[in-house]
Formats: sequence, structure tokens, C-alpha cells
Amino acid sequence: MNPKPTHTFLIADDHSVVRQGVSLLIRELFFNAQILQAGSFKEILATLKLHPIDLLILDISFPDGNSLNLISQAKALQPEIKILIFSAYDENLYALRYLNAGASGYLNKGCNEEEMKQALRGMMVSGKYITQNIKDQILDSYISKKPLNPLELLSDREVEVARLLIKGFGNMEISETLKIKKSTVSTFKNRIFEKLSIDNLADLIDLFQLYS
Repeated sequence: MNPKPTHTFLIADDHSVVRQGVSLLIRELFFNAQILQAGSFKEILATLKLHPIDLLILDISFPDGNSLNLISQAKALQPEIKILIFSAYDENLYALRYLNAGASGYLNKGCNEEEMKQALRGMMVSGKYITQNIKDQILDSYISKKPLNPLELLSDREVEVARLLIKGFGNMEISETLKIKKSTVSTFKNRIFEKLSIDNLADLIDLFQLYS
């Protein structure tokens, strides 16, 4: 007769190699853990409806969408569930957004094996895990009174320019649309990138998808 599982984990990632790797680390740390896997939102929600889960290890990006809204759905199904975001996305851009949405921890996939084990232990013992980098961001935001939503740093005009950039408008098109000089558009663009600490359009798109 098999002993009762000590903890139940759900690894949600659309790459099976990631799921298998995380499974191996969990088995090293937790005796007789029950490990379930899911590769899509549909599979995640179906599993949550059937099994009580202690820790959900959740990627950000899936073929059927972004997991930001999935957090609230998971919490609605299992209010006590702990959620560790495990993603390749830059924690400087994404971690606070996901923590504010209800995740209990955030870890980048570029971490080493020991960091992953530390995160798993932290989640199971204290119910949370964030890196020192994110702790510093939160403290800095509190001390400097800077908003956790970086888009709040932009003026109304800068938001207008940013939205047109995201739509694929060039400087000349933005100039004509907003009735401002082309050189002014360049100034706004530089100011937007500087305020948001980014240097390319892809990051700008990501930030607006997350925070607007």
C-alpha cells in the first residue's frame, strides 16, 4: 500500500521538458509528492477542479493566452492555493504585476538548480518567494513613492504617442495624427523609453499589455 502523498504539485507549462525538469527537482525535495502536469489553460482548470493542489507552478505564456487572468480563476477554485510564477520573462517587467494579481512568488527560468530548490522550499514553508531584486523594487517604490505601475510615469501625451507606436505608426504618421513636429515625436519617444527603462518597441508592447 502506497503512503499518502505529502504534498500535491501542479506544474503548468506548455513545454514538456520544463515540466519534467521541475518534477525531478520536486522529487528530490519532497518525499512521496504527488506531481500533476498541465500544458494548457484547459488542462490547468480541469486539474484544479478535480484535485486539491498545494502549489501551482505556472508559466506566463501559453498557446491559449496569458496566465494573468488565470490566477484569479485558480484562486476562485482553490482559495488556499499557492502560486509560483516560473517564466523566462524578465522579472523586472513582470514580477510585480503577477504578485499584485495574486501569485505568491516569481522565479525566472534562467535561475540555477539551487535557486529553484530554494524557491520551492520557500513556497511550501512560508507560502511565498521573491528574489532580492524584487524585494528591492518594492522597497524602492515605497520609499520613493514611485508607482508600481510604470505607465503612471507617462504624461497623457506620452501615452498617446506610445499607443500609436504600438499600433505600428512611424514618426511621420504620429506627427501628422497628433499635429506635432516630427522632432517632437522623437523627443516623446526617447522620453517614454527613458521613463520606462526600456530600449525597444517589443518591451513597450509588453508593458502596455500588462499594465494598461
